[in-house]
Amino acid sequence: MEYTQLGRTGLKVSRLVLGTMNFGPQTDEAASHAIMDAALDAGLNFFDTANVYGWGENKGRTEKIIGSWFAQGGGRREKVVIATKVFGGMQPDGERPWPNEDRLSALSIRRAVEGSLKRLQTDHIDLYQFHHIDRRTPFEEIWQAIDVLVQQGKILYAGSSNFPGYKIAQANELAARRGTFGLVSEQCLYNLAERRAEMEVIPAAREYGLGVIPWSPLHGGLLGGVIKKEARDGRRAGGRSADALANTAVRAQVQAYEDLLDKHGLEPGEAALAWLLTRPGVTGPIVGPRTAEQLESALRAVKLELSEEVLTSLDEIFPGPGPSPEAFAW
Repeated sequence: MEYTQLGRTGLKVSRLVLGTMNFGPQTDEAASHAIMDAALDAGLNFFDTANVYGWGENKGRTEKIIGSWFAQGGGRREKVVIATKVFGGMQPDGERPWPNEDRLSALSIRRAVEGSLKRLQTDHIDLYQFHHIDRRTPFEEIWQAIDVLVQQGKILYAGSSNFPGYKIAQANELAARRGTFGLVSEQCLYNLAERRAEMEVIPAAREYGLGVIPWSPLHGGLLGGVIKKEARDGRRAGGRSADALANTAVRAQVQAYEDLLDKHGLEPGEAALAWLLTRPGVTGPIVGPRTAEQLESALRAVKLELSEEVLTSLDEIFPGPGPSPEAFAW
């Protein structure tokens, strides 16, 4: 496994991030534990979760699965950089949250962190991430709450998720005026098929020293060889991939992508991850395996080197927006 610093911090993390969103809803506890053991054995030390994972009636279930794995001992907790998130309410889907049980008020943050610590069976969270911007709560209040948690030793670093560039700037400018560290990472939607983050989010993250942690690196499976699997196994894409492939232009684009990688003997999913690892500012993409085999495939991407020819061809198939502001101003 290769490691890098998380943004401007001294924290060393693996170039792949183990996403745990499937633990509980898709993968049972025993299989989830086996995947985490395999990830640790492979040197992957950066695990990502959220308080709401488990979804529906089972929000918090994913953190509990990780907590029961930590409780097995063997240095599991000590070896892992654990990242979780705060914003969403823990009430079952469809129910309105009680006041102050969601978003980023100081009270909500305090309650949420205590809940996550209990479920994770740990005394601290390494990276505590704001899952979304809160238009109702000023950053003065948010940073005050975070400062207290840092002083108490309950969290070490703060990060953002799904923030626009201007909010990253706003948050860190205020943190600097307060004399505190501010955001150290941004978790955003970023992959070959969705490159809008290159316009403002990634430039802001790099300017302020945030490590970029892309989620959905295969764009809901669209970049994982869906057309190839359809032809080989008769397995049709579902969900977001099916909706996207219904667009003939998108299908032609994905077909060109798969043909290119087939020509060079590359697996689509591994190539999509390897491409992200070449992007400036990227710490590591989040991979969310449902099985041990999917984890093994993701691990191969770390060692995969894409040639300049392949990289150029990928840019031709999936052109990015171009540099900001030139892309829209000149």
